Amino acid sequence: MKSFFQFLFRSFAGASTLVIVWLVSFLAFEQTFVTSLLYGLLGGVVIAILLKWYHRSQFLRENGLSRREYQYIKKNLKEAKLKINRLQKAMFRTRSLSNMKQNLEIVRIANKIYAITKKEPKRFYQAEGFYFKNLDSLVEISEKYAFLHSQPAKTPELTHSLQDTRITMNRLADTVEKDLYAVLEDDIDNLNFELDFAKRTMIQSPTDHDNKGR
Repeated sequence: MKSFFQFLFRSFAGASTLVIVWLVSFLAFEQTFVTSLLYGLLGGVVIAILLKWYHRSQFLRENGLSRREYQYIKKNLKEAKLKINRLQKAMFRTRSLSNMKQNLEIVRIANKIYAITKKEPKRFYQAEGFYFKNLDSLVEISEKYAFLHSQPAKTPELTHSLQDTRITMNRLADTVEKDLYAVLEDDIDNLNFELDFAKRTMIQSPTDHDNKGR
């Protein structure tokens, strides 16, 4: 949402600069209409680029990242989004009511990790296990499971393979849930600290009140 408003601001600033530069060039410096318009377009583009550079620099400072680190993370997030799309398609190809709830939960967690790290790229390093190992395993196994599950004839061997694959997916679901907790670890620690502080304050308050009464 913040990036959207920044885009609107850049667009507004660029358009305003275009109009101002065009008017000044055309009226004050008596340039031709076309020449003034070109100056305005150039000024608007320059302002938009400068603001985009400023917003990007501010974003990197807030996340404590260098431009090289951000490009590295951005590249991996782009690849991860494609993998999550594959995961989602594979999960929904398996039309099994018994597994539907878990499939939805796996997709939800994967999308949650992606959304958090896209919004705050510095958390990417807390989710490296998810991006470089667990997500790949999930995609590969879910696609294999969807393929096997779609076969019309269920032989004993096929049924056994489906059961083994499902067991592995269950374990991976637990692992991915731990990946989400790893990404949220700092938030959980901060929340626990604030809760402990609030509890101590609530315990001490009656005593402080009694002392004041004396």
